[in-house]
Amino acid sequence: MKHLIILVALSISVSLTAQNIAELERRNGFKDLKLGTPIDSVKGAEFRKDVKEKNEFPAKLYEVENPEYKSIGEVKVKKVEIKTYKDLVYEIIVITNKDTRLMKGLEKSFGKPVYIIPSDTYNWKAERLSLTFKDHSKSELRLTYRCYPLLKQMAIDKGKKIDDIAADF
Repeated sequence: MKHLIILVALSISVSLTAQNIAELERRNGFKDLKLGTPIDSVKGAEFRKDVKEKNEFPAKLYEVENPEYKSIGEVKVKKVEIKTYKDLVYEIIVITNKDTRLMKGLEKSFGKPVYIIPSDTYNWKAERLSLTFKDHSKSELRLTYRCYPLLKQMAIDKGKKIDDIAADF
């Protein structure tokens, strides 16, 4: 009987975690900012600079000024940045005031995160995206949403460039 109760409890907790990760996948970003969408569909996005992702992939950094993104509940959002590759959003960065309610809200929405000791971060990972939660400064937190299909596309494109060079010999 004890084994049956434990088995039922474990299956419930596994299904709840799967549902929470499914919610992260369903939302696919922050509010109505969606990963994988064209940058020209983002209202209030202003180009800031060209950047190199991982010091090799050409990307663009945008800052988003839109009143819809100024808060998460009662928590003030200080900055929203977007990185694009080939004009598609692959990363959304949200800088907020430090507030314990933010982590509680994330756990309620997406379940318990995985804590990564070396980087002092909390991570939720779905099939197509991840969400990372960490300190940005003494008074700020940083949420980073990343899109795996576009990150994989960067690596594929790099491989194609190497193949082109090799074929040119």
